[in-house]
Formats: sequence, structure tokens, C-alpha cells
Amino acid sequence: MKGDTIAAISTAAGGSGIGIIRVSGSEAISVVDRVYRSKKNRKRIADQDSHTVHYGYIYDGDDPVDEVLVVLMRAPRSFTAEDTVEINCHGGVYAMKKVLDAVIKHGARPAEPGEFTKRAFLNGRLDLSQAEAVMDIIQSENEYALQSSLSQLKGSVFQKIKRLREDILYEIAFIESALDDPENISLDGYPEGLAEKTGNMLKELKDLIVSADNGRLIKEGVQTVILGKPNAGKSSLMNALIGEERAIVTNIAGTTRDTLEETIHFEGITLKLIDTAGIRQSEDMVEKIGVERAKEKAANADLILYVVDSSTQPDENDREILNYLSDKKAVILLNKSDLVQETTEEKIQDFIGKEYPIISISVKENKGIDLLEKKIKEMFYTGNISFNHEIYITNARQKASLIRAEESLKKVQESISFGMPEDFFTIDLMSACEALGEITGETASEDLINEIFGKFCMGK
Repeated sequence: MKGDTIAAISTAAGGSGIGIIRVSGSEAISVVDRVYRSKKNRKRIADQDSHTVHYGYIYDGDDPVDEVLVVLMRAPRSFTAEDTVEINCHGGVYAMKKVLDAVIKHGARPAEPGEFTKRAFLNGRLDLSQAEAVMDIIQSENEYALQSSLSQLKGSVFQKIKRLREDILYEIAFIESALDDPENISLDGYPEGLAEKTGNMLKELKDLIVSADNGRLIKEGVQTVILGKPNAGKSSLMNALIGEERAIVTNIAGTTRDTLEETIHFEGITLKLIDTAGIRQSEDMVEKIGVERAKEKAANADLILYVVDSSTQPDENDREILNYLSDKKAVILLNKSDLVQETTEEKIQDFIGKEYPIISISVKENKGIDLLEKKIKEMFYTGNISFNHEIYITNARQKASLIRAEESLKKVQESISFGMPEDFFTIDLMSACEALGEITGETASEDLINEIFGKFCMGK
């Protein structure tokens, strides 16, 4: 319930040096005063200035609970824009729970997941895209993801969407004003001008939608599937990339029977590595299942690393693997370059019949791995990503809203081309405006808002 006082542990569970219990709401200060005592028991938090820190103890009745530092932030100068008190106690699980129990016992209630950020949104402290960026920052797994989320938290998406909505609302207002007062406001030649304006808007929307592909990779990582025949060196490559013996490696073909997944980070990029069973014709039921799973993973991959045993000639199994490379980003790795080469770059290029990056490597001697990492970065992030000037949509919900807005503006252009009356334009213009408003929260339903914040962690 908006306005009541909530409390939760805002730091991760587990032993740590410091734990933070956050209290927010109209009674936050008085609730803390009921459990806080200064060293000489003379200081009340309610009498202190905002943004000050106070040393003392938390008590549950006459029983001391923990030694603490209390941070006071008065409304509206806090994350939630409400009176907020953060109690910094010792970070043990039991100690934090005891402090939280004391606070709840004396007037607060347990916060729901994401309720602090939800209040920040409802109180106008953040828009919905900024609120989602808070969770993205928490979940960031690489430098690009963190910088992109920080950019959104600063309002990069909000400012872009706000301007687009203002432009659309201006056109709606102009049309309605002209229809209400045709004697003083003329619509002569207006459809042509609106067609040009919506065309420019569509270009901007298209750029944002396209950015979602890079945005997903920034946020979630590159789904990277390692394919190849048995004994080509796939598991050895996996181990080399993650820097430990994670996959079982033997000289027996078909050792890997199932997919094995690991996450690695390099140069700000996250790779979701998936080692797979060697693809070949087999009567072994377990191996056949592994091969089918390899094919399924390949179908959903962002990147395929096709490992070729360069000490052998390509065969029909290699030809089958090529089917899974079509319309995919892929790198051909000629492994075992330390042995006599039966398959050269020229041979494999002729065999494939299509140009892919080809790198000669020797996993055994750790040669060529650095070239592979460099190539992957070039393939997915060309140039230097600047989060001051470029906006990346990293949220599937936001992308869906952008697509709906794009479709609505296309309908406006269709109405113009068919010579429809101007009041038809406003219907689709309003639909586009509402779709964009869902991104910032201006037109989002209560159910959507609750669903978004319900995915947040407790204490945030």
C-alpha cells in the first residue's frame, strides 16, 4: 500500500562485513527511533538533518541487537522520494534478520520484491525504463551491459521516447484543433508534411529496434555453440576458452554425449559457451540424442564455432554440419594445426562454398585462441561503443512496444497514401503514442507495472 512504511534487507544474503536494512515511508524515521539508541542514549534520528550518519545501537525492547551506523535521508531527497533510513549493521545473516525483525516489530512491514524501486517510479523519481535499468545494473555480467544500463538509468531511453511522443502528440493536437476550427486552421497540404514527419519518426524507431539485437547480446551474452565431428577438439577448445578442465577430453571419439554450458567474459563481452556432442551418423541411442540436442542448440545460436580436424579430410558429416551454419554468424577453426595438414584454408573454403572467417588453431599448443577472441569481438561489436551517443534497447518488453509504435505509424502513412480523412490519422497516431508511453510508464497498466516490479529482487 502506497504511503505505509516498508523495510527489507537490501544487501545479498550471506556472511559479509556490512549488511543494510532499508526502511522507507512516512513513518520510517519514527519507526527507526523506536529501535535506535545513540551511544549516550540522547540522540533521536527525528531531530537530525537529512543526509547525515549516526553511530549507535539497535535494540529490541531492552535487548541490544547490533552496533550500527544509521543513514538518514529525508523526502524527497532519497531513492524512493520518501523519508528513508538505512541501517548499516554487521553482515551476518542472523544479525541482519534480527535488526529487520526489530524494525518490523515496531511499525514497518516487509517490503515486496522491487517495492522500493516501484515507489521511486510511482513518486516520479524514475520512469519505467530507468526502473528496469536498475535491475539490469544489478544483473550486469560485463562492462558493456553495465555501461548500457547506466546510460538508461541516466535517462537516455526516456529522453528519446519523450521527444518522439511529444512530436506525435503535437500532430494529434494540430489535427484535432484544425477539425474543430477549420476556418482558422487549414489542413491544406498537411498530409504530405505529416508523411515526411512520420517517415523520419519511423527511421528513428527502426534504429532503436535494430539496436535491440546488439542490446540483447550486450545484456544476455552471445549464445556460442561449438560444433564439429567427434574428436575434432571441441571440448578441448571449451576448456581452453574457460581456462580450466571443465569438459572431459579423451582421444575416444564420441566422449561428449550431452551439451555442456559455461559463461566466460573477455574485453567486456559475455559468451554463453555451449559444447556439444560430435555430429555424425551413429546407431548408439545415447549419442543420437546428444547429436539432436547439438542441432537444437545450433538452431538458436548467435554464433557457431565450427571446429574442423585439419589433420583429416572433410566428409559427409562435415557437409551436414554446414547446414547449421546457414544464416548464422560463424567462425571456422582449423584445429590441430600442429599436425600434418590435410585440410587447408583453401580446401575448406572450396568445400564450404561460402565465405566465413577461418582461423588455424592448435588447442593443444594454445595457438590461435587470441585471434579467435579478437575475431568474435569484431563480429559483434564493430568500433567503440559510446553510451553517451548511442542508445541500446536491452529489454524485450521495450522492443515489443517500439514495434507496435512502428506498425501504427506505418498505418498512418497508408492512410495518407489512400487519401483518407485526417481524423483517421489521429487513431493510429494515438496508438503509436500509447505504445511508446508503455516504455516510460506513462501509459502502462497497473498489471504491467506490478509484473515488472515483481521480477525485482527483495530489498530493491
